[in-house]
Amino acid sequence: MRNSSKNAQKTKSSTGAIQTGNEARLLRGRVNRLLDQLGVKPEGRIFPEPKAGQKAREPRFFVGIDLGDKKSRLCFLDGAGLVVAETDLATTREEMGEYFSAIPYSRIALEVGTHSGWLSGLLKGLGHEVFVANPRRMESIHKNRRKNDRVDALTLARLVRADVELLYPIEHRGASAREDLVLLRARDALVSVRTKLINSMRGLVKSVGGRLPKCSAEAFAQSVANAIPAEVRDALTPMLEQIRSLTEKIRGYDKVVSEVARKKYPQTALLSQPNGVGDLTALAFLLTLECPERFRKSRDVGAYLGLVPRQYDSGDSSPQLRITKTGDVMLRRLLVGSAQYMLGPFGKDSDLRRHGLKIASRGGKNAKKRAVVAVARKLGVLMHRLWLNGEVYEPLYNAQLAEESVEAVVNA
Repeated sequence: MRNSSKNAQKTKSSTGAIQTGNEARLLRGRVNRLLDQLGVKPEGRIFPEPKAGQKAREPRFFVGIDLGDKKSRLCFLDGAGLVVAETDLATTREEMGEYFSAIPYSRIALEVGTHSGWLSGLLKGLGHEVFVANPRRMESIHKNRRKNDRVDALTLARLVRADVELLYPIEHRGASAREDLVLLRARDALVSVRTKLINSMRGLVKSVGGRLPKCSAEAFAQSVANAIPAEVRDALTPMLEQIRSLTEKIRGYDKVVSEVARKKYPQTALLSQPNGVGDLTALAFLLTLECPERFRKSRDVGAYLGLVPRQYDSGDSSPQLRITKTGDVMLRRLLVGSAQYMLGPFGKDSDLRRHGLKIASRGGKNAKKRAVVAVARKLGVLMHRLWLNGEVYEPLYNAQLAEESVEAVVNA
């Protein structure tokens, strides 16, 4: 069976993707029809950013993009705020790149989401001004009772034209950091699956009157192999083999993480100085924050990672609430794990450990949990300070200062 040379011919799109001749012609046809709606001719070139000292250009269009997994809704406004065109585009590099490389310089707003990272980078590379909106803080979208893709795209376009601060814009991490974070998130996904399998096995064994011995997740497959009741052994053996396989893969990830941290991100050596912080936590912290200068104060890191209590004060009422749990879930979990290690039997003496044990000694229903969260929050602040200043970590710095102060008073 032969393919015609016309169909077999391949071309490159504006994003560098390889396309067949038919695909390229169909895509160009769709793009040209969309450009007709805007009343512009295909430029076929990238619009560079103005040089230093050059007057900033006025955007030709103000664009709102409501991102979808397969298709995205676009709304175009002109300088007067009138709707020029509304359309749908496939959420792919090829179609977005082909279209936005052909239109004049525009100011674009899109919602944060799975695709916003690569799309914002693509649009900026094509010379457009791009803002990534945080819809959770935008009541006009988040609390709209008639919410749909068309309304959201129009709202984004109007807000980016009026005042970009109304979008509560966020900054995405760089492409390199996002790619390296995929490694950590893949490992985290395997750990989550292994935890669910282990919990399932323990529950299933309890249902027949048995009980598996306590052990760490890493040693689970080896420790419980002979403790599974005979009546359910055949049913649970495949699960045990899966847990063993996942443990081996997680160990492989750990080796890669350590290698990446050592070779590509030597700053992790500074962050891993406190006892209980390993390469995994240090690398996750570095990639998640990416730039230490983005925080005016190191204490802001605790709030950024959702390790501070929520507030709902009113008059004389000041209830004690749970932590906000905003920010990166994986990094927060890793910091809490490091805090638990510090407060555990293998933790070394340090200011952080003493602080946590002091809180735990107050007693109460949730004293241990509060101690762990408090240590995790202080650990995040400490790691940011070490990263920012490049200092050598002194575990008992505050304790030594206190002793020196007491000695000075006594000697006086």
